[in-house]
Amino acid sequence: MWRYTLIRIASSIPVILVVGVITFSIIHIAPGDPAAIIGGDEATVEDLERIRQELGTDQPIHIQFIRWVGRLARGDLGTSIFSKQSITTLMAPRLQPTLSLGVQVIVLSTLLGISIGVISAWKAGAPIDRAFMFFAVLGFSAPGFWLAFILIWVFAVNFGWFPALGYRPIGEGILPHLHSMFLPVAVNSILSSAFISRITRSAMLDVLREDYVRTARAKGLRELVVYMRHAFRPASIPVVTVIGASLASLATGFVVTESIFAIPGLGRMLIEAIIRRDFPIIQAMMMVVATGYVLVNLFIDIIYAYLDPRIRY
Repeated sequence: MWRYTLIRIASSIPVILVVGVITFSIIHIAPGDPAAIIGGDEATVEDLERIRQELGTDQPIHIQFIRWVGRLARGDLGTSIFSKQSITTLMAPRLQPTLSLGVQVIVLSTLLGISIGVISAWKAGAPIDRAFMFFAVLGFSAPGFWLAFILIWVFAVNFGWFPALGYRPIGEGILPHLHSMFLPVAVNSILSSAFISRITRSAMLDVLREDYVRTARAKGLRELVVYMRHAFRPASIPVVTVIGASLASLATGFVVTESIFAIPGLGRMLIEAIIRRDFPIIQAMMMVVATGYVLVNLFIDIIYAYLDPRIRY
């Protein structure tokens, strides 16, 4: 297992390098002159030259790339063009809302998705199975922004149970924080758990047809033991894959969610940077998100080896 883990870590390094090249190329692939886009129609020639110097686009492209990689290696994500502040400094206060939203969504969607999937496989063909799968298909098919507006209309406008907008930091108390985060967490959890539950049900039904499951039942083991000890672990590999894909997709989902619910997180920061054409922030955010995506996939691959020792690179 250790050899497999080391090989997977080593193979992730070239992927991150390729991601870095693509992320760096964004500012050069984008149509138009970035300096002219940032400066606007009233920018003078001197203004354009100053902006190019701030962006570093007045240097040869290989020099720009080497300097950019060197800053990343030192943990320097760059400086915002408009605020003149370090991007790391700008990201620091926005990290807590995004991390809090992510942890809550991961925990809730995983618990809901696996529980619903196992129950549906246990009661396959029963009315509860059909009901669960109907809502799973509905949740998987519904656009995130549409679901967000529906939940706001029901729970914020009609019932008034939860706020439609606003964010309460953890420093103001756990309960106020969870109360303010309920609707955005619910939106992302419903979308993620719907897919997880469908894959869990399908994987469980495949495993329950295996001979060793029938043998476990013939030995007189309780049905709960058969499901959780003998069936769930072999069925968990595709489930873990889907959970990993859901974690990676949360990066794009949070952009929409944080914008709708006015959460001052990293997703909203990226939207603001795109609107203002703040290219250093866009590059830094995309590099952080892409690196996180690679690390999530690396973590999932390592879990494979734990779940099934037969897996080799």
